[in-house]
Amino acid sequence: MRTDMTEGGGPALFRLVRFWSRRWAAGITQDEGGDVAHILVLEAVDAARGDGRPAQIGAVAVELGLDRSNASRMIAATVAAGLATKTVSAQDARRTELDLTPAGEDRLAAARAWQEETFARMVADWPARDARRFAGYLMRLAAANTPNGDPS
Repeated sequence: MRTDMTEGGGPALFRLVRFWSRRWAAGITQDEGGDVAHILVLEAVDAARGDGRPAQIGAVAVELGLDRSNASRMIAATVAAGLATKTVSAQDARRTELDLTPAGEDRLAAARAWQEETFARMVADWPARDARRFAGYLMRLAAANTPNGDPS
């Protein structure tokens, strides 16, 4: 292990995760009367969609870090809110496909815009080169450590 080079990085990362884990989604839903869980599901459905294909419940559950049953309940609430669709696959009637509605796409875009604005505020007093480099490192870390390798 390379603790000499990375000492302090782990606790700093998890301090940020704890601090921002509830705030990021609440920031976008606050003005719209939305639910933080809906944002989490929208992010997970988007990450689980691959090559233009709809997402599957199992893949969304993996993205959420939940078992299939809990993920299904969150998905059902997001569908009921009109932010996602849940349909039977035309290719295999045993499969359920998930996708985002136009309202879900809009909510996801708003969440990501809020995330970009928040990151920009966090590094606003950094030199631009450092901010770009840090953003690149964060994307690299996310790509290497998420189920689909998708940093979003």
